[in-house]
Amino acid sequence: MAIDSLPILPESRVAQHGSQFAMVAYADGCKCLAVSGEIGRFEGSFDTTHDVLLAPLNTHNASILRNRLPWLRPVPLGTQTSAGFGDRLGCATPGHVLAVRGTGVAPIFAQQSVRENARTGRTPQQVMDDAMWGVFEAGWQEWWGADADHLKQVEDIKPFVEAGFTFFTIDPGNHVDDQAADDDPASLRAKAAALDWATLDTTLDDLLRRYQGQVRLDGLTLELSEEAALRAAVKYGAAIAHTKRMASTIQSLSAGRSFDLEVSVDETATTTSHIEHYVIVSELLRLNVPFVSLAPRFVGRFEKGVDYIGSVTELDIDLAAHAALIRHFGNRYKLSLHTGSDKFGVYPVAMRHTRGLLHLKTAGTSYLEALRVMASVDPALFRQVMRLACDRYAEDRRTYHVSADLRKVPPVEMMTDTDLPALLNHFDARQALHVTFGSVLDQFNAALRAMLHTHSAAYHAALKTHFDRHLAALRRRVQ
Repeated sequence: MAIDSLPILPESRVAQHGSQFAMVAYADGCKCLAVSGEIGRFEGSFDTTHDVLLAPLNTHNASILRNRLPWLRPVPLGTQTSAGFGDRLGCATPGHVLAVRGTGVAPIFAQQSVRENARTGRTPQQVMDDAMWGVFEAGWQEWWGADADHLKQVEDIKPFVEAGFTFFTIDPGNHVDDQAADDDPASLRAKAAALDWATLDTTLDDLLRRYQGQVRLDGLTLELSEEAALRAAVKYGAAIAHTKRMASTIQSLSAGRSFDLEVSVDETATTTSHIEHYVIVSELLRLNVPFVSLAPRFVGRFEKGVDYIGSVTELDIDLAAHAALIRHFGNRYKLSLHTGSDKFGVYPVAMRHTRGLLHLKTAGTSYLEALRVMASVDPALFRQVMRLACDRYAEDRRTYHVSADLRKVPPVEMMTDTDLPALLNHFDARQALHVTFGSVLDQFNAALRAMLHTHSAAYHAALKTHFDRHLAALRRRVQ
């Protein structure tokens, strides 16, 4: 076929209903879609030499291609063992496919939060299209999802629904009252009276009556009391009401289209106790909020880009109890590990306790792997990026849970070129680079993207190596 005489990426080549499609990649890094046969409504220029339409990778053509090749549309993944891959640059999906292929883990290739989009200057539609083109390029024809991550306000939802996202992470953390554990009884009662009981569709007295006595779980007994229920209601009541409002908005905007819903309370100051987990889930089920995943705040510290900080023994006990609660509720939802990248000691423990009812959410480390490639192939540029990250860290870290100490970051002026990639394994340097991505992209976006165009194969190979480690424990369980 004439299409084969073009510099196509072989994994992308597909025939469907008499047409041929493939991704063309030129030596200068430019890519386009080649279409032969039934061209339909694709936009582009016709190449008479090869008898194909060369179509730009724009939103219009992405929409047409999704209609022609249905596996390019994300779908809800339910309670399958799953993993989310953040992609702040929009070119990491082929590397994610390399890592997830053959593992049995259900992937979420499009995953971005409003916070990340604000810093990268991307829209939900761009995130979706970039992931879709990556799925097409890599020849992935299995299920995949798209996560509108950390949605905090009703106003955030619509662009993600319109772009076709299938997984919505509701983050009601701003409505969690972390002081409830220490409030005196009078303060608790006053706060409880101020909750939105109409949205909660109950009364305080009825809620307190629901949570009395013992609840026996697999290896765990919860001792419920009026005080424990009151503190749980005050801490999470407003968050539950906000979640209901957010879920109702998603349902209305989706107009009957199915989706997955995650409730995330991980970015809070205090851990989610097992009694609080029980109350949260009981209330969400009573209110018919259709969630499939819950991200509690676990014991210890889940910080960006580094391994778990804390006692693994305590975390083991904590995860066992949260997993027992999932079984108590009939395995209707899975446990979600947020800020899950690089927590290599946690994955086997979480999989063992949840028995595969687990979602691993990573974000930002695909960007760090791009910087690792940069440190190897363009050390002068990387030195500039590292200096900017140190300059911007104090400001950019404000919305992230990190603890890097810049005094411990080796000065790049004192390092050889061959030593620079090791900074991506250095705790403090890694966190500084992780949270300053917005500032780096503001200044070095064009140079970073040009580097990745030239070294895309090395980048995708680095992503595979990186995420192979993340998925190893999940893979062993699901095979």
